[in-house]
Amino acid sequence: MTTETSSLANDKPLVIAGKTYQSRLLVGTGKYKDNEETRQALEASGAEIITIAIRRTNIGQNPDEPNLLDILPADKYTLLPNTAGCYNVEEAVRTCRLARELLDGHKLVKLEVLGDEKTLFPDITATLEAAEILVKDGFDVMVYTSDDPLIAKRLEDIGCAAVMPLAAPIGSGLGIRNPYNILTIVENASVPIIVDAGVGTASDSAIAMELGCDGILMNTAIAAAQNPPLMASAMKKAIEAGREAYLAGRMPRKRFASASSPIEGLFF
Repeated sequence: MTTETSSLANDKPLVIAGKTYQSRLLVGTGKYKDNEETRQALEASGAEIITIAIRRTNIGQNPDEPNLLDILPADKYTLLPNTAGCYNVEEAVRTCRLARELLDGHKLVKLEVLGDEKTLFPDITATLEAAEILVKDGFDVMVYTSDDPLIAKRLEDIGCAAVMPLAAPIGSGLGIRNPYNILTIVENASVPIIVDAGVGTASDSAIAMELGCDGILMNTAIAAAQNPPLMASAMKKAIEAGREAYLAGRMPRKRFASASSPIEGLFF
């Protein structure tokens, strides 16, 4: 494919908190069998942003345990500490501040404040409150939220660097349950929209990108696959294909058939 015909060649880049990224796939580090499998999957994904659950992962707070940072070179990946496992504002804010301390002033964080342990849906009231506190405290906040377009816009107005609506419950693999909600969020946003949670396989990723999302964050879809590095590679390709399809502009849907070959000018 030449530069002239490639949609991606003319695509605007993904920019989060002033930094430009080539990959639109963001990946997590949980649920792998060991650090080596984690490393292989991350490399196969081509991801540049790697999210880490501060409350569940050792990044230096426990000196006697393996440190995940040993396989995440700072010159290759942007770390995205997250507040997974936090169920109130105080826990979430404290966790972000701990991450900033452990990572020498690092400001980019993923905020999630969960509502309950069964659904892992976000507590929207607490999320809004925590987002305001963190933005005022100088953090660049990427925020996990529901697929409610009104809430997504409020989080953008607060000053979040990216809004991350769920596609389906965390770890469910159900795919994009409310595509029109996601589409509405995308159409009204002026910050990156990153689908977060619910993607199960490559086709789910392509659908999300065809809706115009700026990227996708996933963990379980890769880590729980029978072959995580291979699934990571599939997700990378699906996101690229979905983005190209979005830029190309799909044909309109029609109720009835339309012949591929025109009938005008037939000789018999």
